[in-house]
Amino acid sequence: MSTNKKAVLTYGDKTLEFPVLGGSIGPEVIDIRSLYAKTGAFTYDPGFLSTAACSSKITYIDGDEGVLLYRGYPIEQLAENCDFLETCYLLLNGELPNKAEHGDFVNTVTRHTMVHDQLSRFFTGFRRDAHPMAVLVGVVGALSAFYHDSLDINNPEHRKISAFRLIAKLPTIVAMAYKYSMGQPFVYPRNDLSYTANFMRMMFAVPAEEYKVNDVLVRALDRIFILHADHEQNASTSTVRLSGSSGANPFACIAAGIACLWGPAHGGANEACLQMLEEIGDVSKVGEFIKQVKDKNSGVRLMGFGHRVYKNYDPRAKLMRETCHEVLNELGLHDDRLFKLSIALEKIALEDDYFVSRKLYPNVDFYSGIVQRALGIPTSMFTCIFALARTVGWIAQWNEMISDPEMKIGRPRQLFTGAPKRDLIPMEKR
Repeated sequence: MSTNKKAVLTYGDKTLEFPVLGGSIGPEVIDIRSLYAKTGAFTYDPGFLSTAACSSKITYIDGDEGVLLYRGYPIEQLAENCDFLETCYLLLNGELPNKAEHGDFVNTVTRHTMVHDQLSRFFTGFRRDAHPMAVLVGVVGALSAFYHDSLDINNPEHRKISAFRLIAKLPTIVAMAYKYSMGQPFVYPRNDLSYTANFMRMMFAVPAEEYKVNDVLVRALDRIFILHADHEQNASTSTVRLSGSSGANPFACIAAGIACLWGPAHGGANEACLQMLEEIGDVSKVGEFIKQVKDKNSGVRLMGFGHRVYKNYDPRAKLMRETCHEVLNELGLHDDRLFKLSIALEKIALEDDYFVSRKLYPNVDFYSGIVQRALGIPTSMFTCIFALARTVGWIAQWNEMISDPEMKIGRPRQLFTGAPKRDLIPMEKR
């Protein structure tokens, strides 16, 4: 990990050296852990644009080349050849499972999909029109009150049990949040269905008729889960890690991650993208919309394009585009208004110098909202679906951090610009 290189810093009359660390791939990192002790100064990096807050072996992104790797495997290969639980096993354990390991893993997850019956009463405490993400934050945060038999974060077996419980129960809880908002009865999981088919049944089945599993639609949603399973040290993952660094239980940490994901700049981006397409309305209005986007004074934003990390075509977007075609063809929606609109918008953005020069390529949010809409998932549930998929990544990252001997409680520093020390003046003299 350590290299022979040194970074030299001149600070006042001091010349200091800092070791340079090298990962298996990606940029080298200057180790500045001793900076404050040596200089009494901090670094200043709003948004952590140039700061590595941890070392990790889980996910790697090369934004310039449009590369996303889970444990070294390209996301394209995983999305085309694996199911979601196979991907979960990889993220948690570092290697893809063999047939026996996969079977055991699936069986264990399946046996944990039920939730404590008393948990269902939590939902009645929310208004029917509560946003499903508000419900999800509250219910997931409450899980530690029901499953307090495995909350010792220093016990690997406890961490393993909590991981299984979270991965298995999130689909059930998300589906219950949807059913509650619809005024429909909860649908309990069935052990003879796959992870994703089970979730779709819990979402859309009603007691009045038998639910029929559509394999094309199940595979599409399973692919959405895979594409969203982890994405390195993003805002919600960093939130989970920061929460976990205090020793908080895993359910509380995942609830914190869900709360962070709720933000429109993070997990709510696909919902915002769909709203943008609805506002454009028709292909004939794309040209005028593009003009407004280019006008800095218009206040109009192009959603679903560009990414904090990717400066090339988001590899997940390519896969999502293919999935979008498959779903719309299966449902006979190939003339879908919003999909035709998205293709027209994509074409202009990829050919227009304004967007090309700024590397505003379509990201995964651009298509995932259209796919979920076609599946019958309302926009209010989009971020819940994201949270369901990302839970395994959060758990893998949290578990890696807890196991790291260099782990310390997170404590960012600041550049203080407020009032210096001053004396209090009695109220009668103010």
